[in-house]
Amino acid sequence: MNATPEKPAATKKAVTKKATAAAEQGPAKKTAAGKTAPAKKAPAKKAPAKTAAAKAPAKKAPARKPESRVAMVRRARRINRELAELYPYAHPELDFTNPFELLVATVLSAQTTDLRVNQTTPRLFAVCPTPEDMAAMPPEKLEELIRPTGFFRAKTKSLIGLSAALRDRFGGEVPGRLEDLVTLPGVGRKTANVVLGNAFGVPGITVDTHFGRLARRFGWTTAEDAEKVEADVAEIFPKSEWTMLSHRVVFHGRRVCHSRKPACGACAIAPLCPAYGEGETDPEKARKLLKYELGGQPGQRLRPPADYPGRPAPPMAPPVAAS
Repeated sequence: MNATPEKPAATKKAVTKKATAAAEQGPAKKTAAGKTAPAKKAPAKKAPAKTAAAKAPAKKAPARKPESRVAMVRRARRINRELAELYPYAHPELDFTNPFELLVATVLSAQTTDLRVNQTTPRLFAVCPTPEDMAAMPPEKLEELIRPTGFFRAKTKSLIGLSAALRDRFGGEVPGRLEDLVTLPGVGRKTANVVLGNAFGVPGITVDTHFGRLARRFGWTTAEDAEKVEADVAEIFPKSEWTMLSHRVVFHGRRVCHSRKPACGACAIAPLCPAYGEGETDPEKARKLLKYELGGQPGQRLRPPADYPGRPAPPMAPPVAAS
């Protein structure tokens, strides 16, 4: 009997390859009839498909409902009432005893704190109590007196200029009209409104950095220009409220609604504020951000009004003598 001829080596290798592939693919699947179906070739691996959630853009916070003009005005006036309850003692935070002192102090307050101005003016007014005295002051001596407030050369020029104008054009008296005040060197609408509202009882809106920031956060205006902010806010509130509104908003900006990190979680008017959440919302952490009397610290005035609940600010420390 003849032996069965061996298969060629090439055929053997092909069989071995098929067997190995089948083993790697796993057992063959059975059909519904129970027959074994030939194993299918495993598809090449693909990158996992993105889910619908991954494809969809991140959800944004729900937009606030559009606010009508009437609703905004009502909310704005309620904010003013709430601030009046929170700061019944609101006042200008510059020490002064007459219109000239307030005018000078306000000019000096540019690019510095009211506290630094209040610490500087006692020596200044002891030497220059009147416009005539200040106009006659040698510039280099005046510069030394006001140096702590910064930008002392530019401020010296303004103070000597406005003092000379008061002496020559207004009989040494500070005028009580906006159109006159803004003709003085270094005096713009903000300074004029401070003087008119607090020295003459003429209503005015003082738009400093605090007031402008809060007016935008409260949704009273979108303007950046101070005069436009003033005009927008003036349309919302009765004229009789303008001066005290300015004090309340500035107080709130300095104590609670700070520029970089507002204390939203400790804010009494948070439910009325469209910008709630821009700052710290945790109540405990927010309370640590409160400043001046709300934070248990001294205020900015060395001589605050009698009803001020905080501590007076300390005078400027005397310069240390060189050893």
